[in-house]
Amino acid sequence: MKIYIDGNYYDEASAKISVFDHGLLYGDGIFEGIRIYNGRVFKLKEHIDRLFYSAKAILLTIPMGHAELMKTVVDTCRENKLQEGYIRLVVTRGVGGLGLNPNKCKKPSIIVIADKIQLYPVEHYERGLDIITVPTVRNLHSALNPAIKSLNYLNNILAKIEANNGGCEEAVMLNSEGYVSECTGDNIFILKGGKMFTPPLAAGALYGITRGVVIELAEAEGIKVTEPNLTRYDLFNADECFLTGTGAELIPVVKIDGRVIGEGKPGPVTRKLVSLYHSLTKVSGEPIYP
Repeated sequence: MKIYIDGNYYDEASAKISVFDHGLLYGDGIFEGIRIYNGRVFKLKEHIDRLFYSAKAILLTIPMGHAELMKTVVDTCRENKLQEGYIRLVVTRGVGGLGLNPNKCKKPSIIVIADKIQLYPVEHYERGLDIITVPTVRNLHSALNPAIKSLNYLNNILAKIEANNGGCEEAVMLNSEGYVSECTGDNIFILKGGKMFTPPLAAGALYGITRGVVIELAEAEGIKVTEPNLTRYDLFNADECFLTGTGAELIPVVKIDGRVIGEGKPGPVTRKLVSLYHSLTKVSGEPIYP
C-alpha cells in the first residue's frame, strides 16, 4: 500500500509523521472518509467541500485548492490500483511546539490513505443490528460543533466503548436535551406510517454525505422525509430503522435497547433503499482510471 504524505508516496512501514504534529498531540486537524466503488470515488466533490468547511471552522488553511486535492485523492487510489475501497483523507495542523497555540504550526500536513474496509460483519447487513443507547452525551454545539469532522473523536470513542461493553457493534447517542443525535459513527433513520424521519443537524447529527444521498433516494421514491427531534420512544415504536455512513453504507437495525423494531428483521423500505444505493454507487463518482 502506498500512502500519500505532503507530496510524496510512502510504503506503509515508512509512512510517518512527526511526534510534534499537533494532529497527534492535540487532535488538531480534520478528516474525511470516502468510498471507492467500481473504480470511481463516490461523492468526492461533496467530501472535499465538507473538508474545507471543517477547515474554515477551525481556521485551518489547507495547502491545496479543491481541484488539486481531488486530483491527489484520485491519484492515490490509482497508485494503489483500487477498484473498491475506502479513503481516509486527513489534514493536520502540522508540526509545532508543545502547547496548544496553533499559530506555532507553520505548515499543515495532508495525508491520504486508500485501502480496503469492512466496518460491520456481513451477517449484520442481512439480519440487522442490535444496538443500545449509551450514557455518553453528544458534544454540545457550544463546546465542539459536531458538524466539524475533527481528529478529536474521543466523544464518539467513549460511546463506542460503552456499546462494545454492552455487547453491541453500534450505539445511539443522545444530546444534552435527551433527543436522539446520531450513533457513534453513523446517522440514524426511522420509518413510521410510510414516512421517514432522521434527527436534525441541530440535534448534534453530522451532515452525513450518505445521509443526504439516502434522503434524495427516498424522496425520489415518493417517501416524505422530515427532520424532527426524536426521542428513544420514537425509535422503539418505529416500523423500520437503519443507519447510514460512508463506512457503514446502509445497515438495518432490528433491536434497540431490547425493543424489537417492526417485525425484527430488515424492513421492505430499508431493503429497497439499500438496493437503490448500491445501484447508484455502481455508476456514480469520479473515475480513477481514465
